[in-house]
Amino acid sequence: MSHKKKRHVYPDVLALPRPVVDNHTHIPVHGEPGAADDQRDYGDAVEGQGRPLTVRTALERLRAANVRRVITCGCEVPTLEPNIALARQYPDQVAAAIAIHPNDAALHRGVTDVGADGMEHGLDPWHREYSLEDAVALVADLARDPHVVAIGETGLDYFRTADAGKAAQIESFRMHIELAKELELPLQIHDREAHADCLRVLEECGAPERTVFHCFSGDAEMARVLADHGWYASFAGPLTYPANETLREAFRVLPSELILAETDAPYLTPVPWRGYPNAAYAVAYTVAFQAQLRGVALAEWCDRVDANTREVYGI
Repeated sequence: MSHKKKRHVYPDVLALPRPVVDNHTHIPVHGEPGAADDQRDYGDAVEGQGRPLTVRTALERLRAANVRRVITCGCEVPTLEPNIALARQYPDQVAAAIAIHPNDAALHRGVTDVGADGMEHGLDPWHREYSLEDAVALVADLARDPHVVAIGETGLDYFRTADAGKAAQIESFRMHIELAKELELPLQIHDREAHADCLRVLEECGAPERTVFHCFSGDAEMARVLADHGWYASFAGPLTYPANETLREAFRVLPSELILAETDAPYLTPVPWRGYPNAAYAVAYTVAFQAQLRGVALAEWCDRVDANTREVYGI
């Protein structure tokens, strides 16, 4: 009988020559807000150490990687306040973005139809307690906290939500666009298999001044649309995957001043750690890969990405 080797959060850290920011990640927020150091972990053990990778350990590795700050995203009702609390607890290293995820938007409307992913989507207590309007109103109230630096992730996801939920997603997306403009905050967009509709809704509503397609997944043609509008594309681990040449073509099309870097941890771990749970300090590998694609020195590219991040989020 064979046993599959368990994957662990990788311990290695790539140290960048200049500081950068992971502009979209999901730091675990389970446990009490005041107990983040010891009770929040990435759900696995570090190879050979037999202990969880706690938030405190992850933040130490951020410093070792020269990742000066991260923006952690809360996109369900129960994670909104805890993400802000985490940013409040570690203000020098963590900022927050909050919104209602498009998949959750459909659930707040009671739509549980199976999407293209084939998964069933049950309602959690907060989907029943909050209407979509109430959930977005909660985001609006909490987003006035100075530790919140963006509205996101919002947008459209046609992979996990069936046709019946698309109207709710579009409605939610429109509400978040208007909220970002009202609060003068950047907008982080989740766009999965919904490129045309995302662009259409942005055009119809009028995009916020600072608009970011998080974990950009479009092609070169879409990248040209972003460039024409001055919208930002944030690239995560998939840029490093050998099969994603179309994504790399899009990256090459975009002007350098519109490119950001992220992890979307704990998902989408970049090469060489693909297959392992991701963590925010892995953005260093994606930034290094971006520099190679751009054909510029790593220190120069770090400065470029960091300047872009400051321009968008003011951090």
